[in-house]
Amino acid sequence: MIPIYASIAISARTESRLERGGTTARRGLRPYGLGFALVQSAATFFVAFLLLFIGAPDMAGAQTAPSDPRAGRSLKLVALGDSLSAGYNLPGSAAFPTVLGQALRQKGLAVEIVNAGVSGDTTQGGLERLDWSVPDGTDGVILELGANDALRGVDPALTRKNLEAIIARLSERKIPVLLAGMYAPRNLGEDFAKRFDAIYPELAKKHGLVLYPFFLEGIAGDRALNQADGLHPTAEGVAVIVRTILPTVERFIATLQPRS
Repeated sequence: MIPIYASIAISARTESRLERGGTTARRGLRPYGLGFALVQSAATFFVAFLLLFIGAPDMAGAQTAPSDPRAGRSLKLVALGDSLSAGYNLPGSAAFPTVLGQALRQKGLAVEIVNAGVSGDTTQGGLERLDWSVPDGTDGVILELGANDALRGVDPALTRKNLEAIIARLSERKIPVLLAGMYAPRNLGEDFAKRFDAIYPELAKKHGLVLYPFFLEGIAGDRALNQADGLHPTAEGVAVIVRTILPTVERFIATLQPRS
């Protein structure tokens, strides 16, 4: 392209001199000189147009080249859960979604995590509020529900039914799910525990979900990492949960595509 720019520049300087010379300079042009200038200008324009036309496909290709599907905006996840997600008795900055989001950003991942945890919520409550808790534009859901079902002795068949309904409705909306599992308290009996504990791995297998088997892994039963009630994590406990679940969340994120 440099020769073209040079030709255009020469032509421009010539026209500038002609304009400064006024009508006398224009009268002084010989017929063959004027014709040569016109031919040179036409040739320059033709070459420039030809090169531009030839280069157009390459330029179009550059504009439409595929890019990173996550480039340009953050992924948006929703943590749909109970008090374990909500951050019971903790400042918002110490709640699970906030701490997890910080950990992901430290890993260089542009991810926003919305806290849709409601203290005391059951799988039935989560199902009833699903549509407004998980708005359009959500790229994925971390589903953490069921602990209160177990504590209240809800029939595991109903817990399974509610979780499956949540998963199915999110699937209809093409929103992937990371299923965070829970274990039943052992004081409810062996049969109850067996039926409840099987819910999460079986649903994950059936629906092809990413599974984190036990949300409280690393802190359950540890008084130093739980509040006085022995059920809810302290800020230090949340940090352990995040550190332990992080590889699974990263694996989940790797499967996601941002929604327009």
